[in-house]
Amino acid sequence: MTTMAAQTDLLAQILDPAHRANPYPLYAELRATPVLRAWDGSYVVSTYRDVALLTHDPRLSKRGEATGGDPPAFIDIDPPEHDRLRRLTVRHFDQSEAIRPVLLRIVTELIDRLREQRRIDVVDDLAYPYPVTVICDRLGVPREDEPRFHPWADAIVSSIGQTGEQVEAHRARTEMRQYMARLVDRFRREPAAGLLSDLAGGEGMTTDDAVRIGELLLVAGHETTVNLIANGMLTLLRHPDLLARLRTDPDLAITLVEELLRYEPPVQVDPGYVPLDDIDVAGVTIPRGARLLLALAAANRDPNRFPDPDRFDPDRRDNAHLSFLGGVHYCFGAPLARQEAQVALSEFARRLENPRLVDDPPPYRPSAFLRGPRHLVVEIDGVR
Repeated sequence: MTTMAAQTDLLAQILDPAHRANPYPLYAELRATPVLRAWDGSYVVSTYRDVALLTHDPRLSKRGEATGGDPPAFIDIDPPEHDRLRRLTVRHFDQSEAIRPVLLRIVTELIDRLREQRRIDVVDDLAYPYPVTVICDRLGVPREDEPRFHPWADAIVSSIGQTGEQVEAHRARTEMRQYMARLVDRFRREPAAGLLSDLAGGEGMTTDDAVRIGELLLVAGHETTVNLIANGMLTLLRHPDLLARLRTDPDLAITLVEELLRYEPPVQVDPGYVPLDDIDVAGVTIPRGARLLLALAAANRDPNRFPDPDRFDPDRRDNAHLSFLGGVHYCFGAPLARQEAQVALSEFARRLENPRLVDDPPPYRPSAFLRGPRHLVVEIDGVR
């Protein structure tokens, strides 16, 4: 029988980097207590039904807390302000099929650079530079400024879900917002191509609005996609039959990416909610103002929702995963993330000759919330 102490210690184990390579047995244990009160007083919800309902519950608020004196980010604010910024962003943020040739061009250029190499790092050579180039292109950020964003994003991502003062994250946010504000001001004087310029000239859009949106897109718009692509390549290398199938059937990428989002979600836990009133979930009262975490990775492998949930199956039907959340905070960048991953994985499968994992499991980033390999070293026989 599981003791209360062991139950409350589950969150600590999930957060421990020692379990980063395979946290899923811990998530299975977590589901046995659908609403877990952790050692720090927070509540963790882990079943599919409960997480899905909570993402649509108007009684839940995003924290909206400042970190180190920072104003809350776009992702951490509630309606009606969230809805206003979201409408302004979506209006200018083209995620249609028209962007696909741009994605293919960027992936092609990155893979072409690997022609003389026989050992590559999928993260450093492909999965990181690809989405950051895409989002900078969408925003209109000068390409020579792209290297600035990696240390900023790393510091901000490392602070997600942490409590207390986050000095490095505060510094990174300050520097990023100052950079964005200068860029927005420049675009107001000299309009150019890209979302930031469109926002800068938009009616009712302040500099602070544009900066908040730019920060969200630069961090969330590429960090999660880096993990999605790296996790995808790792999963394919562990399933060589599917890698071979994708090589000859690029349309498989559509359902494969959906299953990947369920099976290895880049956002494993969303720590950013607070109940506005006492709420009852699975027979447990979560008090107003408590910290609430949604364990998306646990919900996505709930056997009460997905048959044989620990099996990777791109032919799975009714694959309504929760990796993009739901309700008012549904990820508005989901169409772009899907297309980026589909193009990347299809081209990796088609062009990398006989790719082989060097380390399995690979080293992982420390974050339990945004989970993905830090490096993914692969030997190849060449590039087609």
